[in-house]
Amino acid sequence: MISIREQDYGLNVALFNEFTLEDFRELESASLDIVKKVHRPDMLLDLSMLKDFTIDMAVEQLKFMRKHENDFGRIAVVVDDVWIKLGAQLSSLITRQHPKYFDNAAEAQVWLAGNSGE
Repeated sequence: MISIREQDYGLNVALFNEFTLEDFRELESASLDIVKKVHRPDMLLDLSMLKDFTIDMAVEQLKFMRKHENDFGRIAVVVDDVWIKLGAQLSSLITRQHPKYFDNAAEAQVWLAGNSGE
């Protein structure tokens, strides 16, 4: 399940339970829409409630990231599960995106709302 909210800086995305291909298609659509409204939008990905993901979703996500990696600004990832964090870190090695990891969404939002380009 996925929840997507537009913010001044871009998108807040929260994933719950299993991240499926259908969820990814919803995220892809929202991401392409926000790129039309905000130049290089930032994104908060809250994976703290994510339990699993499907392989077909992971393949599509990697394709999307490689195709659109220059369309987005900073990416904040909230994650506490070691395996989900490892998967996120491995996917960032394949692209030029280097997300910043946080223990909670509040810290991630403060970082994204700030003007620093760390």
